[in-house]
Amino acid sequence: MEAAMGLMRRMPPKHSETALSALLTLLPHHSSDLLSQVDQPLQVLCDVDNGKEFILCEYNRDADSYRSPWSNKYHPPLEDGAMPSIELRKLEIEANEVFTIYRDQYYEGGISSVYMWEDDEDSFVGCFLIKKDGSKTGHGRRGFLQEGAWDAIHVIEMKMKLSVAEGHLCNMGRMIEEMESKLRNSLDQVYFGKTKEMVCTLRPPSEVLHMKLPDK
Repeated sequence: MEAAMGLMRRMPPKHSETALSALLTLLPHHSSDLLSQVDQPLQVLCDVDNGKEFILCEYNRDADSYRSPWSNKYHPPLEDGAMPSIELRKLEIEANEVFTIYRDQYYEGGISSVYMWEDDEDSFVGCFLIKKDGSKTGHGRRGFLQEGAWDAIHVIEMKMKLSVAEGHLCNMGRMIEEMESKLRNSLDQVYFGKTKEMVCTLRPPSEVLHMKLPDK
């Protein structure tokens, strides 16, 4: 199992599904551990009732079916699938509408889904997901990558000691916005910044290459 996890950490993300499938074939007795510990690209399904796409994850799955946040129905149909309460479903609908606006403003397209469920009598949990294909053929209005995607999952348990005068969605929205801003800044500074530094070190700027040497 340790060797399998080491292999998955070194595998390019675009090959993770193929590699995981091969490991599940080789190590069937570790299938539950592999599936729970290995991150996989988010998958998307279309809600046939309204033609909208929604994101699949463990939080909207029951057996082999997935609940759509748009119609509140399972695909494929499931008679006794888990459902949120009436009040929580109203909050889920509002959260999906708000998160769609957030997704369009910050990601300029993509797919988003929000799922909510009761945790116990005094709390509930919300899962906020975004999937954005950044390639030229993907979702959204811009595409500068040959290939690449952004998958984001935020799971928030509502036992917060924050004021709810503005509602739970305001508190959750601020937390998600803050977390995503930190993550994007980290990517920009650590990965893109370091790549730019290395490129400039290995290949001097064009103006340096065209500078004339001083006369002796």
